[in-house]
Amino acid sequence: MDKKNKIHLRPINNGDLSFLEALYCSTRMRELAELPWDQSSKSAFLNQQFAAQHNYYQAHFPHADFQVIESAGTPIGRAYLLWSDIHLQIIDISLIPSYRGQGLGSQLLAQWLARADAQGLDTGLYVESYNPAQALYRRHGFAITGENGVYLKMLRPANQANTP
Repeated sequence: MDKKNKIHLRPINNGDLSFLEALYCSTRMRELAELPWDQSSKSAFLNQQFAAQHNYYQAHFPHADFQVIESAGTPIGRAYLLWSDIHLQIIDISLIPSYRGQGLGSQLLAQWLARADAQGLDTGLYVESYNPAQALYRRHGFAITGENGVYLKMLRPANQANTP
């Protein structure tokens, strides 16, 4: 089955927290693989980090669209976007491992960028310097405009006709 079919985004709710936590953990496990911690310690650390990130996003981006990405009714990811009159900020896009590298992120990104272009909005995001998603963002017209610790600031001007 083509994993790009039957994709639906819906607002997150409290019932999604355990999925969102597991998704977050799946995006960080590789980072922790080399640490000499036992699995219980790694899990506790990641759970704490998820809670901190979730609370930070909710507090600092109260007007953002916090969405669960679903395929055929099953949660497969999250998309956190902040739309304003002058800018689209992509706060976070994450997919479960079995959906990564299948073109779904590119498909969703293209839809959001088309909407941003139609509204004349620049689009910005931050990505970790070691995250392979940088290549995806570059293919869609993003360029690095700054650094903030381990994060790269990337910007895509409105109407950048650079989609794969």
